[in-house]
Amino acid sequence: MNDVKRMDIIGLLGPLRRYARSLTRDEAQAEDLVQDALVRAYEHKASFRPSGNLRGWLLSIVHNAFIDNRRRRIAELRRWEQAAELAESAAMPDQESRVRLQQVQAAFMSLPDEQRAALHLVAIEGLSYQEAATALKIPVGTLMSRLGRARAALRAFEAGISQPGEPAPKRPDLRIVGGSDV
Repeated sequence: MNDVKRMDIIGLLGPLRRYARSLTRDEAQAEDLVQDALVRAYEHKASFRPSGNLRGWLLSIVHNAFIDNRRRRIAELRRWEQAAELAESAAMPDQESRVRLQQVQAAFMSLPDEQRAALHLVAIEGLSYQEAATALKIPVGTLMSRLGRARAALRAFEAGISQPGEPAPKRPDLRIVGGSDV
């Protein structure tokens, strides 16, 4: 655009702002809308016919930008509402799961150090028996024995038979953490 057209755009800022304010009913949103519209106008300046009505063209861009923004906000609100509905219907009671997690953590932390280390390496870190035994510098048979005792203690805690850290009877029908129940 030449200098005369730039001057016309500056002269049209008043009507553009008034129209944007009437659409948005908010001064800050109106300023944002005018700015968005002017950016769109600049990006699409090739579509303006030199013999056309610059004021009408800019006002239509303000209107279209307003409609696009409103549609975008409505669509976003719908997505948030749908996400909220899904979250509400799928969420378990938070208090119960936190209490349960704390109980399992307390039971795990109360295991003797050597059992806890063996169980952590195999069940949480995913090491093979050989890798875990090498990391702990113990024979594989010793590692398996420690895993068996740790799992038995956690099964007993789960069944309510004993408190964490106490020896527990074997309960083969419940498998707490990976590996065999042997």
